[in-house]
Amino acid sequence: MELPPERSEKQSSVAADEARTATAATATDAARAAARFEESVRIMARLRAPGGCPWDREQSFDSIRKYTLEETYEVFDAIERRDFPHLAEELGDLLLQVLFYAEMAANEGHFTIAEVLDHLNRKLVRRHPHVFGEEASRAAGNEAVVDADVEGLASKVLRNWEEIKVAENKSKDGAGKGPVSRLDGVQRAMPALAEAAKLGGKAQKAGFDWPSWRDLLPKLEEETRELVVEAESDDPARRPAVEAELGDLLFTVVNLGRHLGVDAEMALRGCNLRFRERFKEMELASERLLEELAPEELEALWVRAKRKLAGEARG
Repeated sequence: MELPPERSEKQSSVAADEARTATAATATDAARAAARFEESVRIMARLRAPGGCPWDREQSFDSIRKYTLEETYEVFDAIERRDFPHLAEELGDLLLQVLFYAEMAANEGHFTIAEVLDHLNRKLVRRHPHVFGEEASRAAGNEAVVDADVEGLASKVLRNWEEIKVAENKSKDGAGKGPVSRLDGVQRAMPALAEAAKLGGKAQKAGFDWPSWRDLLPKLEEETRELVVEAESDDPARRPAVEAELGDLLFTVVNLGRHLGVDAEMALRGCNLRFRERFKEMELASERLLEELAPEELEALWVRAKRKLAGEARG
């Protein structure tokens, strides 16, 4: 029996409302998240308190910083594998690092996790005048004059973000102590490949850049020739020059990736994964240990591994 139109429409509306409510609860359950975060803060405080965990109490900023880098790359790995259950766990491990640093800072009287969150919240409002309004952005500390009407364009959002960030840095530096270079805004505390890409991007805004990716190809050849000259020297004193020339070559490659819209770090991570898979295939395919094989045999195994894996990838 078919439902009357008005009843059918009402039920459809209720179902739609329930679906929207469920989606909103999943995406923005701030109350539940706040309760869990508060619990995590209490747990961390107990671990560091007298009578807590001896290992946690012995740790310092220097001793746990290596774990921060490890946890960051484990998050990267989970994202690349689209392992979302594992990603949830790894994000928790990364958040633990934040809680750990904040608790140690509180123990030493520097700041608390509340101040960390305050800095974060103010920054998010300050740098998003197109979302929270120019008045709220100014109240959160924005001193830059930007156009809050971004017309739905991410490029305009990024432009405003950079201008607000520059104003923030000038304010931090104080009067008469502003940065001597626009490149000072690029932090040294990041992987070298990422730093190189950001430096190239900053220089591009000043017009100091190659016109297109094709113009970088002769530069690659030039840097390769210069590296060969230094590398062919048998003088140990020339090792720093070899390192410098290799650095120039890598910097050029990173900027080639930037022009092509390719992140050099991600490109290299992908290459590393392919190398792992191909090398493992070589080990499986060989009846002898790889170190027992001649160079031409190893090369043949490598070629076969590449072809096999490429065929499997095509399906």
